[in-house]
Amino acid sequence: MAERMTPRRFIEKWRDTKLSEQAGAQQHFIELCAMLDEPPPDDSGNYTFEQPATKDSGGRGRADVWKRGCFAWEYKSPGHDLDAAFDQLRRYALALGNPPLLIVSDMVRFRIRTNWTNTESRTHEFAIEDLAKADVWNTLKWAMSDPQRLHPGASRQALTEKAAAAFAELSQSLRSRGHDPQAVAHFVNRLVFCMYAEDARGLLPGNLFTRLLERARESPNDFPAMSSGIFAAMTNGDLFGIDRLRHFNGGLFDGDATLPLNRDEIGMALKAAALDWSEIDPSIMGTLFERGLDPDKRSQLGAHYTDRDKIVQIVEPVVVEPLRLEWQVAKEKMVAALR
Repeated sequence: MAERMTPRRFIEKWRDTKLSEQAGAQQHFIELCAMLDEPPPDDSGNYTFEQPATKDSGGRGRADVWKRGCFAWEYKSPGHDLDAAFDQLRRYALALGNPPLLIVSDMVRFRIRTNWTNTESRTHEFAIEDLAKADVWNTLKWAMSDPQRLHPGASRQALTEKAAAAFAELSQSLRSRGHDPQAVAHFVNRLVFCMYAEDARGLLPGNLFTRLLERARESPNDFPAMSSGIFAAMTNGDLFGIDRLRHFNGGLFDGDATLPLNRDEIGMALKAAALDWSEIDPSIMGTLFERGLDPDKRSQLGAHYTDRDKIVQIVEPVVVEPLRLEWQVAKEKMVAALR
């Protein structure tokens, strides 16, 4: 009888592997299934190695492992870039039925990212040695056969409302200290943009703005100098410390003007920065600017937010459907003219 694949045996076998992705990935996955008491891929067509898929940018590719309704999984050789693996996997996602979990691994590191529509994305990341921990073992087992256990629960709307509420608190505090509504609205949208630039687009390197806030919390008097420095660099595309920042046009960064924050207000900004801004609806910027300008409406900042579904309910019958009908008429005329 073959010896049972325990977490310890699996770790000892694979933690120092030098096998390439091509040479080791499938055996690694099969033994991982054995360790988790899960079946390996089969011939059903719903759980396979090398599942063909069309990339959203065009062209064909293959997901290394795919299980319908559970996950798509991309392997890389040890030490290779997991971000690149995730980008590759994301391009297959729609063709694979948009699975709820996207998983990447280089055989010694694992990264599970949730992918439910209209929810905050969560990432579970661990090293091979962590498989000896019960909670990590459970996380990976749920990913294999019970992905709903990893559902993050928070909708995009709820996350956006949470961000709006955090900035409502900050805006209200700044206004109560006598700052001009126009200056508050402009300053708050700068903060919002910096948080988007960090999380959603990677335009500010290494969580630069969050680290600035963390440093300023230790010494609030330094915040004006640090924030005006980063705003000036974003205005002109200059160096900030050792990092060269891009030039951000459009008027939001039109100089180095800033507002002083006390320790409590920096804490409010950090509360917002801790959210995953890649999952927050960009319409929050218009909402915050509008309410920041009107002191009579500042209490509504956290509550006034029109979610995407309600916008679609308005836009679909008023804009999309008439255009669709016009296109149908135009298409019929073109077909008739070509006959």
